[in-house]
Amino acid sequence: MAMLRVLLGISGGIAAYKGVEVLRGLQREGAEVRVAMTAAAQKFVQPLTFEALSGNRVYTELFPEAGDPEVIHVRLGEWPHLILIAPATANVIGKMANGLADDLLTCTVLSSEAPVMVAPAMETAMYRHPASQRNLQRLADMGYRLIGPEEGALASGSSGMGRLADPQRIVAEAVSSAVTFGDLSGRRIVVTGGRTEEDIDPVRFITNRSTGKMGYAVARRARQRGADVVLVSGPGNLDPPAGVDLIRVRTVSEMRAATESSFEGSDALVMTAAVLDFRPRVVSDAKIKKNANGMTLDLVPNDDFLVGLGARKHGRIVVGFAMETENGLANAQKKRVEKYLDLIVLNNLNESGAGFGVDTNVVTLIDGGEVEPLPKMSKLEVADRILDWVKDRWT
Repeated sequence: MAMLRVLLGISGGIAAYKGVEVLRGLQREGAEVRVAMTAAAQKFVQPLTFEALSGNRVYTELFPEAGDPEVIHVRLGEWPHLILIAPATANVIGKMANGLADDLLTCTVLSSEAPVMVAPAMETAMYRHPASQRNLQRLADMGYRLIGPEEGALASGSSGMGRLADPQRIVAEAVSSAVTFGDLSGRRIVVTGGRTEEDIDPVRFITNRSTGKMGYAVARRARQRGADVVLVSGPGNLDPPAGVDLIRVRTVSEMRAATESSFEGSDALVMTAAVLDFRPRVVSDAKIKKNANGMTLDLVPNDDFLVGLGARKHGRIVVGFAMETENGLANAQKKRVEKYLDLIVLNNLNESGAGFGVDTNVVTLIDGGEVEPLPKMSKLEVADRILDWVKDRWT
């Protein structure tokens, strides 16, 4: 699956520096980003900054260097899935609204067939001016999607409407608007991720070391590939992928309720969450005091709700994970059968580059007829391999 290609246009306002945050946010979502800057934008942020962060040439000049036969704005306009202009000044908005094209950015917009998103940023009086409002309405009428602006502190020191929308919001809306080209469009996928917690007393709880990185990677790639995604997430510090329906839970019972509810009407479930096998038999209402004789914690098993989901999947695809430290293949194959899974993903905590808190993984895909060991790769790549397997079963 090709990654999302975004042409990020930076125009000349004080908010130009926030274009860096937008760039990094798009990259975190797996997008390839190229940047085009107006002459005024270069007064605020040097092109070298965007070049270093994007890993690509930054486009600034409409006319090519001597000996370059390419028509840059045409070639650049053919490349992206999406053109995102953030920030967009009143000047650039006015040019686009009236079909003017006197620099690289506006010529590229006019020559491209890609959808365009615009994040305005200007002083309040400029934003409220009838000409600006007319131009914004004209862009909307032409099918351009507007993001913001918002109220907040402005370059003049005043506060009001006209502040650039939050970069996280811009990224989320950009990614959400551009997923329709994906090979999972029209599908609904539920992903669980992270750990669960079970209380001992009001202060203490038991848990495990899962960070949720694998589940978040699956959710992110599924959304980028066009699926509607529900992410049922245990506690953690990860930023949720843009465009997913996030349900936060803490205990096993909460995860069970959220997953079972979300599973209805879905096409697939990818269960990456590290769900606790045990919980304390008794939860103390008060903090347990330190005792010189120590403490014995009596644990009872939690219900394995994945078994029930697998048993009543009725044509839906269910994928599970098995974290093992010994007899991995045999244990994983047994779990696949006992839990009615279509696919189980085995990872071994003892493998270098696998396990909790790292960005890579070493897994084996196991279905009813094949065992496929994969080399060490990023968790996003592992996510794609899992989703490829799911997609192939649908076709």
